[in-house]
Amino acid sequence: MCSHYQGVQNAERYRKHFGVEPPSGTKVDLWPGYLGSFVRKHPLADVRDEAVSECEALPGLFGLVPHWATDSAMTKHTYNARSETVAEKPSLRDAWKRGQHCIIPAQAIYEPDWRSGKAVATRIERLDSEPMGIAGLWSCWKSPKGEVFSYTMLTINADGHPFMNRFHKPTDEKRMVVVLPPDRYQDWLDAPEKDRMEFMQPFAADAMVDIAPEVMQKGLF
Repeated sequence: MCSHYQGVQNAERYRKHFGVEPPSGTKVDLWPGYLGSFVRKHPLADVRDEAVSECEALPGLFGLVPHWATDSAMTKHTYNARSETVAEKPSLRDAWKRGQHCIIPAQAIYEPDWRSGKAVATRIERLDSEPMGIAGLWSCWKSPKGEVFSYTMLTINADGHPFMNRFHKPTDEKRMVVVLPPDRYQDWLDAPEKDRMEFMQPFAADAMVDIAPEVMQKGLF
């Protein structure tokens, strides 16, 4: 599971990789309830107007707040969505049923490495240093102050993943977020219900790297 990640700070890198203008006012170091960004299909994309982009990036809370919520407190519990049960969970199933797919731009994620016998926060990123596009779901909640967008990261089992199975407690199920191949970003945003699960695939172990804690502390990453 991923409760902490780093957004894509460089605006030009964001534009180049995701093909959209990044929203302003978002945080880079993100925890549940913080304001990050997500990329979704533009609501008017099917109009086929050349003036309308296929996608748009919006600011949103990390942790999905369903449309029926009374406040945003549940972000502490909805930042990840298990792909195996997302269609059943009351807080997530509407976004899944409606096909509210999104991509979450991330430069890195953080997971606890327990191989030493205690949790050691470890930075994980792509080996090629390119941004990650994490498969997710978005929602819109109408708060007393107006519309609030939010999002969650989809996860899959990682017990057999050569890289991600080293994280979290030895007795816990291993999980990992779904990192999409860049050439399938639009396919995920457009995916019909019958094709959604084909995207729930692990990212290649040899395409990921973890950063040693001592290097993280020195800021040399």
